[in-house]
This record gives sequence, C-alpha cells and structure tokens, in this order.
Amino acid sequence: MSVGVFDLFSVGIGPSSSHTVGPMRAAAAFAQELSDQHLLERIAAVRVDLYGSLAATGRGHGTMTAVLLGLEGREPELILPEEVDARLAAFAAGEPLLLGGTVQLVYGADDIILHPLTILPRHTNGMKLNVTDASGAVLHEATYFSVGGGFIIREGAVDEAVAELESSKALLPYPFRTAAELLKHCATAGGNFSDVMLANELMERSEEQVRGGLLHIRDVMDQCKDASLAREGLLPGGLNVRRRAPAWHERLRAEDPDRDPKFWQEWVNLVALAVNEENASGGRVVTAPTNGAAGIIPAVMFYATHYIDGMHNASQEAIDAVVVKFLLAAGAVGVLYKEQASISGAEVGCQGEVGSASSMAAAGLAEVMGGTPEQVENAAEIAMEHNLGLTCDPIGGLVQIPCIERNAIAAAKAINAAKMALWGDGQHRVSLDEVIVTMRETGRDMSSKYKETAMGGLAVNVVEC
Repeated sequence: MSVGVFDLFSVGIGPSSSHTVGPMRAAAAFAQELSDQHLLERIAAVRVDLYGSLAATGRGHGTMTAVLLGLEGREPELILPEEVDARLAAFAAGEPLLLGGTVQLVYGADDIILHPLTILPRHTNGMKLNVTDASGAVLHEATYFSVGGGFIIREGAVDEAVAELESSKALLPYPFRTAAELLKHCATAGGNFSDVMLANELMERSEEQVRGGLLHIRDVMDQCKDASLAREGLLPGGLNVRRRAPAWHERLRAEDPDRDPKFWQEWVNLVALAVNEENASGGRVVTAPTNGAAGIIPAVMFYATHYIDGMHNASQEAIDAVVVKFLLAAGAVGVLYKEQASISGAEVGCQGEVGSASSMAAAGLAEVMGGTPEQVENAAEIAMEHNLGLTCDPIGGLVQIPCIERNAIAAAKAINAAKMALWGDGQHRVSLDEVIVTMRETGRDMSSKYKETAMGGLAVNVVEC
C-alpha cells in the first residue's frame, strides 16, 4: 500500500526503529513464513547473519535480542517492555528459543553472526535467515532489509512491493510524491496539507478511525514521556549516562507552576529528552518517523497544544483537533522524505532521522498556527535545510549521545522554522523538494563511518568508559 500516516507513526520499542523494530518485524515475518509452509516441526537449527550497520551497532541497539523475539513471533507493535525484559531474562538463564512460539531450539544472541564490513547490495541494514533440518539441509531462507522507521523489504519481493505501492497510489484521490504535487493538490482542493493527507487516509479508514488512531498515537507518546519521568538513575548500556528528565521535571514544576510562556523552551526540551531517554531504555515509543528521532514531534506537538494562541484553557475537543491536524500535516511531509529520499540513519546519516522529524514537526506546527500551504512547505524546508549533513555517530552504538540532546535541539529548530515561515508570505528561493533531493545526495556522498556504524566522529573520539 502507499505510505500513510500510520506507517510513519507506529508503536514499537526502543532503542532503534531500523535496528530494533525492523529486525524484529523481519524475524517475525520469517517465522510466519515457516509456520505457513508447515516447516516448524522439521527444523533442527536456525542461522541469522547481520550485515553492515546492523552488525556494526547491533549490540548497542539491541538488534540481536530483537531478532530472537521476532523469531518467537513477537511483534514490536504489541510487545510490552515488561514482556521484553521477561524473555531476555529467560534467554540469559539459558532457556531455549521458541521458534514460531512453539519449537524449542538452543539458540541465543551470541549465535547470531555479524558482518560489520560487508554491505549487501540493496541496503546497509541487511539480514539473512535460514533454517535447516537434522541432516543439515536448508529448508527455508530469506534476506531482509531494514530501511528506516521500522519499514522492512524482503529480497525477491522488492519489485512486487514497488508495483503494489504505485498501483495503490493510483487509487488515492490526491497521490503525491513531491511537495510540488502536494501544493498543487492543496490549490485544487482548496485545503491544506492535513486535508490532502486525510482525504488519502479515508481510502483505507473511516474518519473516526483516522482520528482515533492519531489520538492513540498521541496517547502513547504521552505515556512514553510519563514513563520516563518516573525513572531514575542511569541509562542502560554502559556509558553511565544519567537520566535528566525526572530532575528537570521537578525543577520546572517548582519554577513554573502556572505554565508561564517564558518557560516554553524548557518544557519542549523536557519532553524531547524524556521521550528519548525512554527510547534509550528500550521502552514503548512511537516511531516519528524513527525511534532515534522519536522525541521531536511529541515535543513540538506539546508546544502546539500549550503555547499557541487559543490553547490556554482550551477544551479537550479543541486540543484533540489540533493534534489530529498536526500529525496529518507532519505525516504528509514524512511521505515526501520516504518517497524521495530516506529516513534511515544508516543510509543517509542523522539528517534522514532528526532532520526529517524536525521538518515534519515544523510543517505540523505551521499548519496548526494558521499557515497557508506555501508557508507550511516553507517551514518544512527551513527545518531540513539547517539539518543537512548531520552525521549519525552514536557513541558505543547506543541511541544516547548525541541522540537524546539532538532531539531537543531539533525540536527548537522546528519551532523556529515554523515561526520564520509564518512571518513570510510563503514565497522563498529554495523549495522543499530541492532540499530533500540535496539531503538524499548528501547522504549518498557521506562517508559510511558517519552513517550509524560507530566508526567515526564522536563514536571514536570520545572514550566510552
């Protein structure tokens, strides 16, 4: 199907959409294939090979354990953090893997084979899986690619997926791949980004289902923030990064009990930090559009529902309407990045994750602040233009430094981009499409050591312990 808002905003677990959520989905899909072909009872062994970025930063991103959970048939949208912890404790205690949820096999994270210097032809996030019988004969095998934001592609089904995408887009009332096409639809329909996106979503769901689904996404974002504020101590992984959100929250509650507008940036920073600290803990998050950038859209949406004109003492109905419009507009811009470039840090660097999220958030904010389609497009362009070239060099392969603070900085950029666009008339020299293409080409030219391999930048210049 064509890329929709619920593809870009989906519930999963941390710390990474491409390195945790995607591999879990791929492994679960492989397990389902085994079940569908009635192979489970014949399987004596399973082998998993991880390539490129999945292998280089897999340990810090929880990739291996995500694969084990996927092989058991677990889905990232449904599994809860406490269930993850329980299964990981069971693996650590020596309990066997339950392939497809039924067949016991002695297999663990240490048995997954890593190839960090080998890049498969289609994408740097590649993984191969196969199963054999007691004689060693291969019963089934598959290759998957985790292409960012939790999206996966199966080798051999790529052409079919592209054909299905194009045919499904043809059924939409307002198909678009570029910002120019999106703006043309806005002019034709007399609406804004959110109106076009909603019309397309209504091909699959009722308006009430779209609204309810987006409010559920908002609720999971809020739950993620609240869960983080209840945690204390250090983030897992060995870097000894201290959780800041709980202490910052207490300080803000003391210094700003009445939500004075002068503290807006402190609250935005708090939300971004809290969400990404929860993501770093392996908690339940919303890919927006990725886990590594999961704090930006909730933080900017917090600004939208608390600090723009008319939101002080607004009814819940009014707040919900702003949330729905914000997420639809942000989703429309997310489609542009997914269609024309990439949201994978392993493919184009952090400009594809944090940059895309900042651009999406700026568009959402500009729209709910009353921007015209041209101003909304300008806001998205400004936000990405000033994230071009952003590298992905996580220390220790963990989604902590510089990822957590980077979300807060990018949220502030998005808010400033929206405000700058709204002070203009929508006419600007550089188009959003030109910036998206530039981001794609910049990512292609970027050295691989700066694209989620932990082989360059901060990852090698900062001592981990």
